Amino acid sequence: MRITYCSADMDAASWIPGLQAAIPGAEVTLWEPGGPPADYAVVWKPPQQLLDEQGPHLKAIFNTGAGVDAILKLRLPPHVPVIRLDDAGMSVQMAEYVCHAVIRHFREFDAYDRDTDNGKWSFRKPRSRAEFPVGVLGLGVLGERVARTLTQFDFPVNGWSQTPKDISGVACYHGKAQLNDFLAATRVVVCLLPLTPETENILNADTLGRLQSGGYVINVARGAHLVDADLIALIDSGHLAGAQLDVFRTEPLPKGHPFWAHPKIAITPHTSARTLRSESIAQIARKIEALECGQAVAGVVDMDRGY
Repeated sequence: MRITYCSADMDAASWIPGLQAAIPGAEVTLWEPGGPPADYAVVWKPPQQLLDEQGPHLKAIFNTGAGVDAILKLRLPPHVPVIRLDDAGMSVQMAEYVCHAVIRHFREFDAYDRDTDNGKWSFRKPRSRAEFPVGVLGLGVLGERVARTLTQFDFPVNGWSQTPKDISGVACYHGKAQLNDFLAATRVVVCLLPLTPETENILNADTLGRLQSGGYVINVARGAHLVDADLIALIDSGHLAGAQLDVFRTEPLPKGHPFWAHPKIAITPHTSARTLRSESIAQIARKIEALECGQAVAGVVDMDRGY
């Protein structure tokens, strides 16, 4: 068995030995143009040339992340499944990040930071959790984990997905017909949607304007979900209280972008949930073993839905 590895961002010197150790019977090599045909490709943001050359021989393509929007922009070989990571340690990181962002905003720790930076000793009136319903847009593996974790802090939690979901403690909405009701019931919105043509620009003046007054935006999905200018306008108008952003249309975020200097927007460098190499490699190895035995595996991307 041959496995070819290619990543624009990740360290091949660690991934290739790890894959080799997890799948001892395989030959794992770094992809090079014109290289020998492989049975499986393990990739992150691969070039089109890899898919053109290797496509006819591949049994499956493993995407080393939960988001598949980058690879779906390419011309994929027909009948070759693209398989994404189900979790691989990312869901607990995402729950940590989102809960931290929600609590920081709710408890006004950002304001306390500003006060202490200025040598000011101050208190703020405690706020009611009942007045801060949190809505999670996207209830996949990561979104469901985030929604369930938020319930542990006694916030009212809403969830929206394309198809019906049933999550204990979460008021679930689904489909376009229920999106506006979800937004109207939400004050703090968390975007964990896959990026598809239907979800691009979904965080815009219309949708964000439907959030409860004093709303807050947390985007940990993709930068293209958010219309940047609409967010700033709604914050400056007073309808939104601010935002915590981890993803951006251009990364790194360009110098001079207004997000850098806006006092009510906090940013982090796409670090909410990082791929954990050892967990990812173990998952890929298990799935390759199952495929070789003719078994079905989780995480196969539905090309029509885009996730």
